[in-house]
Amino acid sequence: QVQLVESGGGLVQAGDSLELSCAASGRTLTTYHMGWFRQAPGKEREFVAAVRWSSGNTYYADSVKGRFTMSRDDAKNTVYLQMNSLKPEDTAVYYCAARSSFLVSMTASAYDYWGQGTQVTVSS
Repeated sequence: QVQLVESGGGLVQAGDSLELSCAASGRTLTTYHMGWFRQAPGKEREFVAAVRWSSGNTYYADSVKGRFTMSRDDAKNTVYLQMNSLKPEDTAVYYCAARSSFLVSMTASAYDYWGQGTQVTVSS
């Protein structure tokens, strides 16, 4: 079992930066990969970024590539999502998720564990 707790959301203006954190507890994450997803009102949950815990390799949605950076801290069992040059269309609830597989997935249904979500609102 893995517990995930996100933090760091808030209200910012377009062009600002924000960093989200996701602290994991429970089982070791070395055989997992972690993902960030987001869901805006009336829309489906969409992939944002993922990291393979063992290698640190990262993957990004085209919509955030070059603006968002996902990283991990082994000692703290925490992943981060640094979001720069934020746009109003980035407004959503952001979720951290864990998948107990070496195979990276960009599909929400493939993930086994989810955090409670943190709201990010970007004003224009």
